[in-house]
Amino acid sequence: MNSLTYFISVLSTIFTLVVSNVWALPNCPYKGTAYWTNCQGTYTNANGNKYVGEWQNDKWHGQGIRNLANGDKYVGEFKNGKKHGQGTYTYINGNKYAGEFKNDKRHGQGILTYANGDKYVGGFRKRKAYGQGTFTFASGKKWTGEWDNNKLNGPAIKYNKDGSIYQEGFFKDDKLLYTQKKN
Repeated sequence: MNSLTYFISVLSTIFTLVVSNVWALPNCPYKGTAYWTNCQGTYTNANGNKYVGEWQNDKWHGQGIRNLANGDKYVGEFKNGKKHGQGTYTYINGNKYAGEFKNDKRHGQGILTYANGDKYVGGFRKRKAYGQGTFTFASGKKWTGEWDNNKLNGPAIKYNKDGSIYQEGFFKDDKLLYTQKKN
């Protein structure tokens, strides 16, 4: 049985190498002499920012990694030179966002984890909390509901760290406007 397992492992490895080479983009030519399209390559600008990944029409396009000189890092999808699609952005200060991007901004569903232990899970629009989401504080308190412009705006509930409800109702800019009577 060991020889069969070994044979399957070798066959699988060969298949993986052949398939990955068949569908892999070719390496991009030297940057100073050519327009990069439908290739993969590495580019470092004068500021020390580095991109490794796929190129189309001389722009980052497809899967890639962007290491910024300040220590921030993005791994994910690009479209026309911008973060677009699924990706993870890790900030040098310890904050981390994993989720959807659109035109270089957090946009769509995602998780933003802060270095201090706070976490927001939910929708984003133009980098800010938007739509249904939950912000959990490192202390254990939790705010859940409708968000707009990084604040509770609409129906929401604020919980104490023991899980009991602190406030429930309709909020505007994180402030409780009114509560609804329960029947």
